[in-house]
Order: sequence, then C-alpha cells, then structure tokens
Amino acid sequence: MSIHPETRVGHVHLKVADLDRAIAFYSGILGFDVTQRYGSQAAFLSAGGYHHHIGLNTWESLGGSPPPPGHTGLYHSAFLFPDRKALAQVLKRLVEAGYPLTGATDHGVSEALYLDDPDGNGVELYRDRPEADWPRAADGSLAMITKRLDVQALLAEAD
Repeated sequence: MSIHPETRVGHVHLKVADLDRAIAFYSGILGFDVTQRYGSQAAFLSAGGYHHHIGLNTWESLGGSPPPPGHTGLYHSAFLFPDRKALAQVLKRLVEAGYPLTGATDHGVSEALYLDDPDGNGVELYRDRPEADWPRAADGSLAMITKRLDVQALLAEAD
C-alpha cells in the first residue's frame, strides 16, 4: 500500500533558542512572511499567504543549543523555489547578508543550496528542473548525480 500521490509536506515546526534571531533568518534573509506571532514564544511564517510553512517556537528550547554531531534529529528542511531566478534571488540575499553556505550541488533533477539556520538546523533551498530534463539511465530509470553547482552562474540570474 502506498501513500496517496498528491500528499505533500505541509510545514516544518522548529524548536529554536531565540525567536527574534530565527525570524531574522527565515523572514529577514530568506524572505518568508510572518503570518502570526505569539509574543516571544512562537511565530508562523509562510510564502504566498498560506497559513504557515514554518513554525518556530521556544517552548522547550529557549536559550538552548543544537544537538552535538553524531546525534539524531532533523538533517534538513527543504524549500522548493518555483524557478531558477527565484533561487538566484534568495542566494543574492544570503550573499548580501554575509550568510555562509555549507554546500551547493547540482543533482541533475535539481539545483540546491545548503546552509544551517542560526540554531544549527540544516536548510536546503532548491529548484527542480523540468521532469523532461532529468537524467535517465539507459533503462529509463532516474540517474541523479551529485556535482558542484556553479554558484556564480546562478547568482548572475538574480537580477
């Protein structure tokens, strides 16, 4: 039995140490809109007017620290951008803010930027290529790749 093919991940809810710092990253740099805020304890952010794609809270984590390497937890949340230009624009905001990337990869099916949010949660910002352009093996199966993304070429498309 498989899950219904139209099922989608609706949102991610993150425990953060400092709500204002997290909002400054997800809204101030990445560009998500704050749709609702619960004082200094929680906030909900979205793209395009949806009720929320990201929940942030300090209910169990105020002043906390990220888990140490080698422990379980969130590897990364991934945010799909509608096209290459939109991905380039968020890259430009990251560069202008001096915010470091941890990686940039061309997967054949997508182009992805990797970074950590201020609480150490992994974040993937990506755009999918059209399915007709996905790399395929001789038998027609998907043949994803992992090669270095040309970040400067992507950045050139931001304007």
